[in-house]
Amino acid sequence: MLFMLIIVFAGYVEIVNLNSKDMSYRQKVLKAVYPAWMWLSKVVGRNKVTLSNSKEAPVSFYSLKAEQIDGGQLDFATLKGRKVLLVNTASDCGYTDQYDALQELHEAYGDKLVVLGFPANDFKNQEKGTDKEIAAFCKLNYGVSFPLMKKSVVVKSADQHEVFKWLTEASRNGWNDRQPSWNFTKFLVNENGVLTNYFEAAVSPGSKDVKEAIEK
Repeated sequence: MLFMLIIVFAGYVEIVNLNSKDMSYRQKVLKAVYPAWMWLSKVVGRNKVTLSNSKEAPVSFYSLKAEQIDGGQLDFATLKGRKVLLVNTASDCGYTDQYDALQELHEAYGDKLVVLGFPANDFKNQEKGTDKEIAAFCKLNYGVSFPLMKKSVVVKSADQHEVFKWLTEASRNGWNDRQPSWNFTKFLVNENGVLTNYFEAAVSPGSKDVKEAIEK
């Protein structure tokens, strides 16, 4: 019986990943079980905190800069007038399939929303790849066309990326001291550079809460 279940599951994994390219078997399994993982996260109440705010930031969001995965520099001053969704990402995580929903947001909201991905290896070594490998993985398997930044550190530490220092220090953003709880934590900044929302990993980018915050 157990052997048959293993065979059936292996077949399911292959069917789900018919269009996947250059994925490890672990990545294929994670993609296959993603719906169940999201359901379980909601049931047990894990990684689903949402926070909101309207306080203006003491330090301007538009003073920030970040190096993109292709080597170019993104000046956040160019983002004025649009909402920005910043997400710490990883290729070997139970939430990796959220790349699909992030890409859908990028395409659906066009010039109204900028999605920025920040690959990081801060949680259980789930982003071991090089910048080149990460970019290829995202493009081949999820068609990612929104900007990805160079791999960096997003949790509080001496090496934390300056953008995430701003996102996780109330003295800079005006209210939030909470760092990413896991991969695919989401921070939403409005058209005026105000950090308005924090969504933990189990809150899907395609959820009602996220879309309502974008459309507000």
